[in-house]
Amino acid sequence: MSIVTVQLGQCGNQIGFEVFDALLRDSQSSHGLCCKRENEAYQASCKERFFSEEENGVPVARAVLVDMEPKVINQTLSKAAQSGRWKYGQHACFCQKQGSGNNWAYGYSVHGPRHEESIMNLIRKEVEKCDSFSGFFIIMSMAGGTGSGIGAFVTQNLQDQYSNSLKMNQIIWPYGTGEVIVQNYNSILTLSHLYRSSDALLVHENDAVHKICAKLMNIKQISFSDINQVLAHQLGSVFQPTYSAESSFHYRRNPLGIDWHVRPPSSGLPSLGKKSLNKDLHFNTSIANLVILRGKDVQSADVEGFKDPALYTSWLEPVNAFNVWKTQRAFSKYEKSAVLVSNSQFLVKPLDMIVGKAWNMFASKAYIHQYTKFGIEEEDFLDSFTSLEQVVASYCNL
Repeated sequence: MSIVTVQLGQCGNQIGFEVFDALLRDSQSSHGLCCKRENEAYQASCKERFFSEEENGVPVARAVLVDMEPKVINQTLSKAAQSGRWKYGQHACFCQKQGSGNNWAYGYSVHGPRHEESIMNLIRKEVEKCDSFSGFFIIMSMAGGTGSGIGAFVTQNLQDQYSNSLKMNQIIWPYGTGEVIVQNYNSILTLSHLYRSSDALLVHENDAVHKICAKLMNIKQISFSDINQVLAHQLGSVFQPTYSAESSFHYRRNPLGIDWHVRPPSSGLPSLGKKSLNKDLHFNTSIANLVILRGKDVQSADVEGFKDPALYTSWLEPVNAFNVWKTQRAFSKYEKSAVLVSNSQFLVKPLDMIVGKAWNMFASKAYIHQYTKFGIEEEDFLDSFTSLEQVVASYCNL
């Protein structure tokens, strides 16, 4: 089962490179806890999933690269080629219209539709290379400008044209201190559109990854490259295959094997502009948790704590909400590793904060003209607020 990765904008292309590099580095390494046959099966599974047939002995990533200017794409293509381990094949690059700026509305309403045919043709060609196509992995920023707008537009097109295939978006949650003056507008527009067109959102917070670099890795001058490598290792340890004695290395049609759906809230929606949280969250109630254990001592690892009914919403039994995957095949340089993928209330407060900040700006009509001039009307903002406040209310009522 193969996945086509769509890398969008500077953020998506830089992270995408690190993900593919981490995956291939890991698959080409050998680990003492696995026999030769198991290691070969692991490598074959990884390559089938993420790489197409080799060209001159070099695996080619199953990916489409899209950006508004050539610089980042050229750097990404060059870094992959220079590695000597793998390279990119299909890519798209479109020069941005002068004077449009870094604008979400321009990406969604103008740039995306203008280049829709070219982008979708590149994606179709990549899909047709797959003997057994599973779905799309879309990497993008949540709060960026034109790239995030195009990301929302492309995901919507993938839903229209590949409705039966999985679409998983990996999005980067912006720093709380702010990177772009309109990042809260961009965030609510991106999230509300992806909520309607994506099957799953895999979220990483910049602030959390920054803390990992500073406190766990003791990096003094943290760069985006450092952050992207941490993200790549987290994603790689999720997406690489797992193995059990009863079966070969495997993936599932949904790579995470999680039910992502949320029941609608039992009560009405909170009023616009008012705080959505009506109670303190002392712990994060979950809909689903997946623990992935790799490397030494995985069979003896105690995961019973994840089966506690108190962790889950009342309408789900832990047996239906918790899963664990184990393999003695270690990931990358780590002797042992554990990853938790959780669909829970963890992002309720950050989401509520972004919605609140965006609403305060919207109420004063700040910067709205930057969006309306490219076709995003005030009604579109109101629809986004309503959609996301329903998400917040749904998770609060777990």
